[in-house]
Amino acid sequence: MDLLLLPGLLCDDAVWSGVIARLGGGARCAVPAYAGERTLEAMALRVLAGAPPRFALAGHSMGARVALEAVRLAPERIERLALLDTGHRARPEGPAGESERTKRFALLALARDQGMRAMGREWIRAMIHPTRLADSELTGAIVAMVERRTPGEFAAQIEALLARPDRTATLRAVGVPTLVGCGRDDAWSPLDQHREITALVPGARLVAFDDCGHMAPMERPDAVAGALADWLGAGAIARPARASDSVPAA
Repeated sequence: MDLLLLPGLLCDDAVWSGVIARLGGGARCAVPAYAGERTLEAMALRVLAGAPPRFALAGHSMGARVALEAVRLAPERIERLALLDTGHRARPEGPAGESERTKRFALLALARDQGMRAMGREWIRAMIHPTRLADSELTGAIVAMVERRTPGEFAAQIEALLARPDRTATLRAVGVPTLVGCGRDDAWSPLDQHREITALVPGARLVAFDDCGHMAPMERPDAVAGALADWLGAGAIARPARASDSVPAA
């Protein structure tokens, strides 16, 4: 089966490399790039233009939002859907939305003034589980990935995320086996947000990755690969599932 793995904000194929290695030959994996696209829809159109006729689709963070755009644009081409560490709602109006905008542009200013590496070191603090901040191998890989991007690319992706649409209706219309997953301690896209996504998709399954923050594919590649392997092996019709099937009640 062809499996497209969509990276999130400032990420490239490195975010999925550990997962791909653990999946082995179970899928033909590819990690598309977005170039300098400035909307989620344009990113999805670029992904679809280079994709096989039919494929499984998994996205992480912003990449999951791009995946939802692809589902909206070409549902007949997508055989399975996995959404990790993400959201489905538009940027909120009022103080909450303005606070998000301010924080994102503060990081962009840091990137322009001090470089992407300095910005990455600051950005990572909220992106991974607190206990992993001392893991130099993990943090080094994430910061190096961020450093491969440019402030211009960062600005384009911020623009896309601030203008993100609400995709509640798209989720309700999904008709393929769907996995929803996130780090149990994801501070940016919390577990309750994923419970809401799971409830919207008929038959979706929710998995939480323990001792894990927002960067689940890099923090816990074994767990993420295991969940994806189960999802790839699921039947043509997803079994009805409640979040409590995989996620213990709080």
